[in-house]
Amino acid sequence: MQRTPFDIPDQIREITDKSVAEAKKALEQYLDATQQAIAKAESSTRTVQEGAAEVNRQAFAFVEENVSASFELAQRLVQARTAEEIAALQKEYFTKQMKAFADQGKSIGAMVERAGAEAAKKAQR
Repeated sequence: MQRTPFDIPDQIREITDKSVAEAKKALEQYLDATQQAIAKAESSTRTVQEGAAEVNRQAFAFVEENVSASFELAQRLVQARTAEEIAALQKEYFTKQMKAFADQGKSIGAMVERAGAEAAKKAQR
C-alpha cells in the first residue's frame, strides 16, 4: 500500500497499541484492588453488625434480669412488716444490683472489644 503524508507510521501505531494495552492492564489491576477493598469492607461491616446484634441481645437479656430483680424486690417489699425490714431489703437489692450492673458493663465491654478485634482482623486480611 502506498503511503500518503496523512498515514500514521507503524512505529506510532505500535507505541499507541502498547500504551492502550498497558492502560487496560493498569485499569484491570485498579478494579481488582477496588473489588478486594470492597469485599474486605463488607466483611468488616458484617462482622461489626453481627457483633452489634450480639451486644443488643445480651443487653436485652440484662434488662430482663434487672426488671425481674426489681419485681422480686417489689414482691418482697409488699410482704415486709417493718420499716427496718424494708430498709434491709432495699439495701440488699441495691448492693446486688450495683454488682450486677458492674458485671453487666464488663460483659458488654468485653463483647464490644471482641467484635472490634474481629472486625479489625477481617479488615487486615
